[in-house]
Amino acid sequence: MPAAGTVPAAGKGSTVYVAWRDLRRARGRFALIGAVVALITLLVGFLAGLTGGLAGQNVSAVLGLPGDRLVLAAPDGEDPSFTTSTIPPATVDAWSGAAGVSGVVPVGIVQGRAAGPDGGTATGVALVGLPRGAPSSAVADLAPATDGEVGLSAGAAQALHARPGDPVSVGGTTYRVATVGADASYSHTPVVALTPTAWAATDRQLGGDGEATVLAVSGDPDWDAVAAATGTSAASPLLSLTALPTFRSEVGSLALMIGLLFGISALVVGAFFTVWTMQRAGDVAVLKALGASTASLARDALGQALVVLVAGIGVGTAVVVAAGAALPASVPFLVDPLTTAAPAAALTLLGLAGAAVALRTVVSTDPLTALGSAR
Repeated sequence: MPAAGTVPAAGKGSTVYVAWRDLRRARGRFALIGAVVALITLLVGFLAGLTGGLAGQNVSAVLGLPGDRLVLAAPDGEDPSFTTSTIPPATVDAWSGAAGVSGVVPVGIVQGRAAGPDGGTATGVALVGLPRGAPSSAVADLAPATDGEVGLSAGAAQALHARPGDPVSVGGTTYRVATVGADASYSHTPVVALTPTAWAATDRQLGGDGEATVLAVSGDPDWDAVAAATGTSAASPLLSLTALPTFRSEVGSLALMIGLLFGISALVVGAFFTVWTMQRAGDVAVLKALGASTASLARDALGQALVVLVAGIGVGTAVVVAAGAALPASVPFLVDPLTTAAPAAALTLLGLAGAAVALRTVVSTDPLTALGSAR
């Protein structure tokens, strides 16, 4: 029995009861904010999936090159670029002879057009020249054995309607399809692999000099020293993606939109729970007057927000996954943990951060207000 003049302390169950009571009695309000959260999740998920799909079409060939680092021309300290890089034979020899280098694969990359065996309209492709026998990778495995053959990525085979043994025309020259391998794209065009000799001849037809675009280097040399001595830059395949101008502009724009949606999510959830907490300030004051701790009331408010966020984000993520699986292969959309689970987790944390702003009312409420002493 409590002593006279005291009030029994409100336990943890009392605060949890208030949270669930609010969820049951104000289903319409919570359903509305849950729907808003689901729509924001839908937008973020679709943008993330589209960003991943477009990035894959843009850079999968670069990430599929062999070697520990990719070497691009960077004369006079200029920023490297796949579109302007040319590696002369002297630079190839310098890298091949550098201490610690175990392998150098010159790779030529140029965009052109190819026609399939049906002789239809030519299709834009990325022509990649590299030698047979390079270290295994998604692109190296496409390299043909002879100058009269080509290797097609899955996307190129589909675009050209070609299979192994079919003739295809590249730059006015007819080649035989030697193999069809994994999907690989460069700047949104599917990869067609040629031998270095055939690629150099095609590059000259297109106005180039026939020299390699990039070196795929393996080993453990003094990367900075060799790069400085040869007027080149050496970076990992992932970091080399910044040398693709289209990648920077494309992914940067979409990432900005995703970031704005994250901010909007935090603001929307924070504004809703701020208003909601202010409306139930009386209940909070009563619970504090009965002895409920500020920590338990904060857990109550954040738990309530978590329920709404999990429900809304779960529905939005499920729709994204279902829609992504139903989209045709022609739509560049990627469904994986990075484009679904990661945005969902980020939205949950940001939503809770927004809801935490509403705790100001919980922390600052004077329990005497509930007892009428402030009147």
